[in-house]
Amino acid sequence: MKPHETLWRWSAVDIAAAVRRREISCREATASALARIEQLNPSINALAEVLAGQALASADAADRLTASGAQLGPLHGVPVTIKINVDQAGHATTNGVIPLRDNIAREDAPVVANWRNAGAIIVGRSNTATYSSRWFTDNGLHGRTLNPWNPDITPGGSSGGAAAAVACGMGALAHGNDIGGSIRYPAYACGVPGLRPTTGRVPAYNPTASVERGITPQLMSVQGPLARNMADLRLGYHAMARHDARDPSWVPVPLELPQPAGPIRVALFKRCPGIPIDPAISEALDSAAHWLQQAGYAVEEAALPDFVEAAALWRTLTTDDSRRNIVAGVEQHGDDAMRRSQRNMLAGMPETDRDGFLDALARRQALGRNWSVFLHKYPLVLMPVSWQRPCPQDADTGTLEQTHALLDAQSPLLATAMLGVPGLSVPTGMAGGVPVGVQLLAWRFREDLLLQAGQVIEDAARFTPFTAR
Repeated sequence: MKPHETLWRWSAVDIAAAVRRREISCREATASALARIEQLNPSINALAEVLAGQALASADAADRLTASGAQLGPLHGVPVTIKINVDQAGHATTNGVIPLRDNIAREDAPVVANWRNAGAIIVGRSNTATYSSRWFTDNGLHGRTLNPWNPDITPGGSSGGAAAAVACGMGALAHGNDIGGSIRYPAYACGVPGLRPTTGRVPAYNPTASVERGITPQLMSVQGPLARNMADLRLGYHAMARHDARDPSWVPVPLELPQPAGPIRVALFKRCPGIPIDPAISEALDSAAHWLQQAGYAVEEAALPDFVEAAALWRTLTTDDSRRNIVAGVEQHGDDAMRRSQRNMLAGMPETDRDGFLDALARRQALGRNWSVFLHKYPLVLMPVSWQRPCPQDADTGTLEQTHALLDAQSPLLATAMLGVPGLSVPTGMAGGVPVGVQLLAWRFREDLLLQAGQVIEDAARFTPFTAR
């Protein structure tokens, strides 16, 4: 068997290192990923657009750069995918919406430019939900993405295409974004690590946008990586977190900060009154807590302050903001499932007036203060990604009771996003044929603590990714 035929299984770290040592070529790594895409994408539909010719041309240019002896970037030769809701020069930023099928970008978004400058080879553009607004990945333009583990279970959303692609080996790294769990939930559902960085850590801007983003996405939406292991996640995150002057909200905080004194205290948050927890999730949390304790962390059970209110405030702010644009767009251009989902999500959510919205923003600051104090005492929180296992496809389109149960289950995603704090989804095992895992939370700009603890959990869990099965 030729070497390039199995390179799709390799990690980003190993590919980049082997390219630097000239043991493999960028073309070989890219050709292997493209072969894997050709094999699985027709059935999984993780990638809405496959860039075979462009990727091979980029790989050849990267090989010429290697041969020249020039200094190489940290992702040189690594195949990656980009979510179809960010600008990539020469390609449509569709956001899963039919009227945007010809929305061709003239220049790269910052996160795309940063990965390109680091040497990454873009092999495809990953699918998303309509307007990137569901925990499911389906739309009337590009169709439905399936979970590689079980097609009846959601691959997560809205970065379900990214998670399914990297889980299957269609690239060693995947780009996603997260305003309410859209990196962490797909990572959870597809059995891969996914990092939601702090708001302001990774630069964001779409040159094709006709208007600026609303205040809610400015405060909550982030760009981040998905990978098959923690070392790759760290590599991809560091490469995308570089400065870009087009995002005035980018914050120049070092990627590594001083460690907390003494054993790092971890709050184990596994009980929320009124919200049931699946036994498999409870077991995953207990296992992760045990592994962290064995590694020297001081773990104790504690409840996050104002948790239920924080999740509810996410709904208030995002719903009111989306009424200005997305709600009407979904009704006019969304697929039937997206329209049913939106109507269920809006049910019981009265529109606030100006003062009500401003009061909600002010309350966000108070909740942030309470969490800041809590996370000063506990620099890490170990908590669910969701209180339930990855859910069946279209679980948000049934009865209102079912939708509200889903919202309750996803509260660990919502509360954290509302405050713009970083979160890390780490797989721990399987339950009923689907992956399960845990979420780690830290205060703003402490992704380094998340990655360290995530590595401990990964090493102990020894979870076997889809590509190795």
